[in-house]
Amino acid sequence: MEFSFDRKTHREERLAFVRSYAAWVKRTPNTEWSRHQAALIDSFMINARNMPLSSRVYLERVVRHGSEKQVPVQEGFRQET
Repeated sequence: MEFSFDRKTHREERLAFVRSYAAWVKRTPNTEWSRHQAALIDSFMINARNMPLSSRVYLERVVRHGSEKQVPVQEGFRQET
């Protein structure tokens, strides 16, 4: 499935979010923003435990999907090995 969206607009939205979040972190006491970070990390851990795939199967799919999306090398470009 391919999503169509304006990459430049999407990038600007992400940068605006990062800037606003950084400003919030700067003006918020450490105890409050660290509590928010802990809640976020805890939710990631809970979500990972509820993942219906094993980590091995997930990684196999990621590797397989990545190998299907090989980017062609431009002519005249040489990759150092």
